Amino acid sequence: MALFIVFRATFLLALLSLRTHQSEVSSEPLPLTPGSLKVSINSTQQRLHIQWSVHNLTYHQELKMVFQIEISRMKTSNVIWVENYSTTVRWNQILYWSWESELPLECATHFIRIRSMVNGTRIPEPKFWSNWSSWQEVDVQNSLGHDQLFIFPKDKLVEEGSNVTICYVSRSHQNNISCYLEGVQIHGEQLDPHVSVFNLNNVPFIRNTGTNFHCCVSPRKNSITPGIVFFVSRTEVLEEPKNFTCETQDLKTLNCTWDPGNGTGLVGTKSEHYTLLESFSQKKELCKHKNWCTWQVAQDSQETYNFTLVAENNLRKRSVSICFNLTHRVRPKTPFNVFLKSVSATNATLTWKVHSIGNYFTFLCQVELHGEGKVIQHDVSSEANGRYVLRDLEPFTEYVVRVRCAAADHFWKWSEWSGQNFRTLEAAPSNAPDVWRNVKSVLESHIVTLFWKPLSKLHAHGKILFYNVVIENLEKPSSLKLLSIPAPANGTELTLDQGSYQIHITANNSAGTSPASIIVISGDPENKEAEEGRIQGTEDGFSMSWKPQSGDVIGYVVDWCEYPQNSLCHLQWKNLGPNTTSTVISSAAFRPGVRYTFRIYGISAEGIASLLEKKTGYSQELAPSHNPRVVISNLTSHFFTLSWKDYPTDSQPSFIQGYHVYLKSSTEQCHPGFEKAVLSDNSVCCKYKIDNPEQKTFVVENLQPESFYEFLVTPYTSVGEGPHDSFTKVTIPDEYSHVLLRIMLPMISCLLLVMVLCYLKSQWMKDKCYPDIPDPYKSTVLSLIKSKENHHLTIMNVNDCIPDAIEVVGNKLEGSKLQFLGARKSLTETESTKPAYLSLLPTENYSSPGPCICFENFTYNEAASDSGSCSHVPGPPKAPPSQLALLTSPENVLKELEQNYMNSLGEISVGETSLNYVSQLASPMSGDKDSLPGNPPVPALCSEYKMQMAVTVGLASPSPSENSSTSPITLLDQGEHCR
Repeated sequence: MALFIVFRATFLLALLSLRTHQSEVSSEPLPLTPGSLKVSINSTQQRLHIQWSVHNLTYHQELKMVFQIEISRMKTSNVIWVENYSTTVRWNQILYWSWESELPLECATHFIRIRSMVNGTRIPEPKFWSNWSSWQEVDVQNSLGHDQLFIFPKDKLVEEGSNVTICYVSRSHQNNISCYLEGVQIHGEQLDPHVSVFNLNNVPFIRNTGTNFHCCVSPRKNSITPGIVFFVSRTEVLEEPKNFTCETQDLKTLNCTWDPGNGTGLVGTKSEHYTLLESFSQKKELCKHKNWCTWQVAQDSQETYNFTLVAENNLRKRSVSICFNLTHRVRPKTPFNVFLKSVSATNATLTWKVHSIGNYFTFLCQVELHGEGKVIQHDVSSEANGRYVLRDLEPFTEYVVRVRCAAADHFWKWSEWSGQNFRTLEAAPSNAPDVWRNVKSVLESHIVTLFWKPLSKLHAHGKILFYNVVIENLEKPSSLKLLSIPAPANGTELTLDQGSYQIHITANNSAGTSPASIIVISGDPENKEAEEGRIQGTEDGFSMSWKPQSGDVIGYVVDWCEYPQNSLCHLQWKNLGPNTTSTVISSAAFRPGVRYTFRIYGISAEGIASLLEKKTGYSQELAPSHNPRVVISNLTSHFFTLSWKDYPTDSQPSFIQGYHVYLKSSTEQCHPGFEKAVLSDNSVCCKYKIDNPEQKTFVVENLQPESFYEFLVTPYTSVGEGPHDSFTKVTIPDEYSHVLLRIMLPMISCLLLVMVLCYLKSQWMKDKCYPDIPDPYKSTVLSLIKSKENHHLTIMNVNDCIPDAIEVVGNKLEGSKLQFLGARKSLTETESTKPAYLSLLPTENYSSPGPCICFENFTYNEAASDSGSCSHVPGPPKAPPSQLALLTSPENVLKELEQNYMNSLGEISVGETSLNYVSQLASPMSGDKDSLPGNPPVPALCSEYKMQMAVTVGLASPSPSENSSTSPITLLDQGEHCR
């Protein structure tokens, strides 16, 4: 037994020694020269592909080796590239290596050779290389064809900002070849007589369709111009996909998505493409889209998946991987059949369905409610059918409800939302309207204007249809008056007497009535003498405060007009608590340059409002935009008065603090109280400052007579003064012009008054001063004259006769005329005793005889139709002897006439009296067309009417004591006769 053990130990030692010897033998370097070297080219990618193998390797033997590859260009001695390639070599293995050339492979001949070295750790130093393989020549030019000129590379893809090498190959020795890049000629480097190289550095991106490069041969033998197009990719050639994920909605299809990042800007085959690889199943799917891809789930119950997404193009390759459990990547489909049931004013029931995924699959669903600017979420666990009751909703409110679901066991992602819109039913308004009033006292009544603000949707609980206004007379509680105001009215006007009233205002919709707002109108007029103060507005509004009121004040109200310059006003108000004595009023309607007045009221426990204070201010003061219209009065030689009383200060764009009076004169001397000022146009004038804004008159004194002045009145405020418009010119009169004016004006006024009175009383003055001569043609006597058929009588028969004759016509008897011819004597002795009409007779002062016209007026002698008085006397009468005794002096005749006239007044009865109207008329003036022919020029003494006398027929009758045989008596002045 012991021998056997010794024998086995010896055998093992011998075997170990043999193994050690073999190992030492295998550690020696072996001459493993690469063989079967083959070289191929890829012109599109400009690559050399090399393959080789290592001989003399035993079966299943593996060695770590290093291969050194050497590349030469044009000739073998011109080595341009040397690279060591390390790999593990197995028995009978073919090795591959590729190299990308910057210079197109068609432009030059390349040579490749290779050698190797064993790189194992058990190989002792020094290590040595094997022998070089033989050179392999790569010459592409032999296969180009028969064209005279070739340009390379074709359709090359490069990154923006990289370098590109281009060459052309010519079949002949030509020096007349010109090359152009995008139309710009460039120059290259000649490699040999047939090849020229162009190095383009930092190439830019020009367009997606590529950059053009072409060459021309001069002179051109054909129309074909050789050229190439190379493509430049923007910035990053290819980015690694981001946010790569996969999920399923039904455990049958996986949807994988990713973010491709910035595109390369390339199209067609140059653009990137994506491939989806699954490592467990070793399946591959070429994706048709750049950001998503689908994968069919295997039916062999594979739960775990390991995906690799590969993105690549001609320049680069990128990849990203994920691994997951299928049941942990479930995202349910969008819920469907979403309905609302049992909708009331405050509640609603939501139901929905979810697509089934598998047996006993539970969903976690989320219900989201949107309404009135709020979002409320509720989580609900359900299966395929879901249900949830929405509570505490607002009446008559629009809501949006939606639902989404996810896997309850392994939450991955929510499904898409599915929702519905709905509106709850109406309910009675919950709040009373916000009400205010404006009271105006007119005579013995109150004009009450009620205002109320529309209820918000939150409080209206429906569409307001009308407002009820109930008016209760507090002095007569049983007297109620109801007014119904249709919506959307926001106010009404009431006319009440001076009693106390309580007014109730309610809002009504289809579901009910709101609580009432109460306004109390006191019989006493409001206190309009409240204290008024000024406030200044800011960007935040008007800040104001007031004195706290002691007593039973339950609150305050501040009201104002948003548009004070508008008749509608648009009254606004703000309710404040009893402990508040300040507030800030802000509104988007406030405008710069508009004055706003705020009234502060205190509300008593009885609901009566009392005016406490007024506040006035501007949100922003502006300089006055126009100056007052100034009226000049009391203009004298030394002063005049300016007034602008109609200038409204309340409607100005800022508070008026006073006025500036500017005065210009030719002397440029300022009066006392004025100061010199320089205007914007650099003109110099005098300025007077009025500090009182209520003073709207100013007297300009100490002026020079007969001079010119210019003035301008402009208001000034805290932000500036009014515009410097054109000045008004004033001419100062002399010192005496006003005195003359004071005299002339009354005289002219009196003269105008007299003229007006004369015009108005013209008829009265005519009747009094120069009455009209009666028109004989309008007398009724004409009808009587015509009835007597006396064709010899004429009306107004004018004859030349002895002037100053008195003819007495008898009443019944016809007789010869008795003429008294006597010398003209003075009658002054008998003036006191003769009648007034006797003054018509000529006196002694009437000296020279002259032709006169005598006419008869039958208007006053109805019985004289047969008389031939005032007949023409052809020559001076010669009195017969029997008549000479009858001639007497004129004095006797006048006495007789007077006596007879006085006696006849009582004796003549109506119808017995015939009146002959005798008148003396001056003869026509010489040269008158209507004068009698042959008449000499009329003396001046006969150029006017004489006094007229009416003599009755009874006056000519002689007394019984005298001879009455002669009827007519004619008195002639001495020395006068008819012609």
